[in-house]
Amino acid sequence: MDYDAEIKRLQDELRDTQYNKATEHHFGVVKARIAELRRRNEKRVAAKSGGKGFDVKRSGNATVVLLGFPSVGKSTLLNKLVGTKSKAAAYAFTTVSVVPGLLEYNHAKIQILDVPGIVHGAASGRGRGKEVLGVIRNCDAILVVVDAQHPEHYDALLREVEEFNVRVNQALPDVKVTKKSKGGIDLHSTLKLSLDKETIKTVLNGMRINNAEVIIREDITVDQLIDVVEGNRAYIPALVAISKIDLVDKRTRERLIKNIKPDVVVSGETGEGVRSLKRKLYKKLRFMRIFMKEVGKKADMDIPLIVRKDSTVQEICEKVHRDLAKKFKYARIWGPTAKFGGQVIRDKARVLQDQDVIEIHS
Repeated sequence: MDYDAEIKRLQDELRDTQYNKATEHHFGVVKARIAELRRRNEKRVAAKSGGKGFDVKRSGNATVVLLGFPSVGKSTLLNKLVGTKSKAAAYAFTTVSVVPGLLEYNHAKIQILDVPGIVHGAASGRGRGKEVLGVIRNCDAILVVVDAQHPEHYDALLREVEEFNVRVNQALPDVKVTKKSKGGIDLHSTLKLSLDKETIKTVLNGMRINNAEVIIREDITVDQLIDVVEGNRAYIPALVAISKIDLVDKRTRERLIKNIKPDVVVSGETGEGVRSLKRKLYKKLRFMRIFMKEVGKKADMDIPLIVRKDSTVQEICEKVHRDLAKKFKYARIWGPTAKFGGQVIRDKARVLQDQDVIEIHS
């Protein structure tokens, strides 16, 4: 079977069909079929390629990938962000491998990866698309870079990422599917659903699930249901930057901001927006600073420990030393988390806050 051709035929069918309550069931059937064809095709391609891809060594507190079509100014932007000298030129496909850079901001070390620009059809294997998108699945955040002179790339880029099972700025739906040996589909929901039960059952049957207990705790779409069943989606936060903003006039700039609603507009050449981008990357990665204090000494308020928000005392112990969590007796806390300075905390599951000071006793 020509999987790509069949998938395209089904996608065209959906595009030409108006979505409403009457056609919802049909949409579910077709989307389930597309998901099954993609699963088979991915299995075939993986077996053929042997799983080869870019070998990227992670470093720092988090990794961010610059994603865009060729010649959108990613390399120039990387140079402005981190001071590296990624080869840049005024033609496409300059970057042919992964170029890493390290951004140091607010004590955090953020690894920025400049990957080759993807092309239309990347998710299906055109160019080195699958290798590039494979790097993305293992990153902590994506910086989507759109050329101000080619705003049409934005939707196309998001489609490629979506087709590669990456969900941008989304969370895993609160749905649990537990397979069983018999009894059909036993469906429970804690709220009124937009999808009717027959559509949900048809989608599940189309994905070879005929017997299961399904618990749905939030309103979902057919696509979200398929995502849960497939279980191989990557949910990654992202920022959108419109690059080369210095090359368009004021009117075009305003139109781009209105239509795309980017997080930031930047120029790798002039440096416009770069400071704002650094700040927003730090915030998107949900960092917080924890200051360590040794027993009987003053806290080190110069160099904090960088962790993610909602980190616990247990996670701080593990980050300091892998054996510290096992030997932990209690901690003393100063800062936003503490009710008073030096509060004793014996619960390792206690969640800390930005700029807490912690003294660990073992």
